[in-house]
Amino acid sequence: MTRTIHIFITFLTLVSCNKDDTNTPVSEEGNNDFISAVDISSYPEISNANPIFYDLDGNQSDFLVILKQNRINTVRLRLWVNPSDEHSGFNEVKQFSQTLKTNGFKTWLTLHYSDSWADPASQEPPMQWQGISYLSLKDSVYHYTKKVIDEINPNYIQIGNEINTGFLHPYGHITNNFQQFSELMQSGIAAVRESSGNTKVIIHFAGIENADWFFDQAGMLDYDIMGLSYYPIWHSKSLHDLETTMEDLSEKHNKKILIAETAYPFTLQWNDATNNIVGLDEHLILPQFPATTNGQREFIKQLKIVTQRVKNGIGFCYWGAELIAWKGNQSEDASPWENQALFDFDNKALPVLREFNFE
Repeated sequence: MTRTIHIFITFLTLVSCNKDDTNTPVSEEGNNDFISAVDISSYPEISNANPIFYDLDGNQSDFLVILKQNRINTVRLRLWVNPSDEHSGFNEVKQFSQTLKTNGFKTWLTLHYSDSWADPASQEPPMQWQGISYLSLKDSVYHYTKKVIDEINPNYIQIGNEINTGFLHPYGHITNNFQQFSELMQSGIAAVRESSGNTKVIIHFAGIENADWFFDQAGMLDYDIMGLSYYPIWHSKSLHDLETTMEDLSEKHNKKILIAETAYPFTLQWNDATNNIVGLDEHLILPQFPATTNGQREFIKQLKIVTQRVKNGIGFCYWGAELIAWKGNQSEDASPWENQALFDFDNKALPVLREFNFE
């Protein structure tokens, strides 16, 4: 996510259709090469409120079952080092990851290397790592990452989140301390390589502007997949430019590439008293994709087509799929994203879920 969302959430915390239009159960067959993912990092917290979810037929169903029925095969989770509460901390993520694996999902962890949101504007080291020497910081990155691999063992792992400016500032600032940025990244990657022969390493950049420069800088790193965030409100309103960027990057660096984060609204209305991030026509791609259930579905359909057309494109991840207004419609510190979730204001699955089938 971008810094705009992160600042906002932190502040509030403190004070046409596919041919297969049926809700069929997932089979064991299918295209396992493509990543059809959702980020549902807040679901463990939301589930404590015991919301009732409904599938595409209007039947009450389990949240994870609905995702699985609609061919979602991977779940992305953020991981913070020592958050202010247990949410997105190591124990919660470890436990939820096991639940996801039991339910047949692949797991994708995004390591923020921070106690809270990390993004292009803020890459603050966790409190327990602040004030230590650079050599100790490298050692901490290695051992922390190794613990994640040894105890959680995800299918995919991001070394940092939206690291346009580097991570673990000021030591790992990509322009001010490039050598240290490179060494810190290598420490995290080395922990993955030495502990797992299967986990794929993702490097994640927010947007498409300057992505070419960034991945040139990262060219010496041993990673597997290039990840881009793409939100029309911040990152361009041209899917053509997105496709061109993805094609050029993957060809130049001979890497697989995916959309690590995206989302789109099904309405500009709201379902709680928490102001939404996306709420104006100027935030949309118009007239192609209005803020309607069909507009949301068509946006993801076209994004999927873009990903499939890119030679090395391997999928996408929808951010905030779970972010319903779980605290009630009077809450001022709940979801700024409920109009972009994959469930409507009655917690019924939206038609966009049909677009997660890559077969």
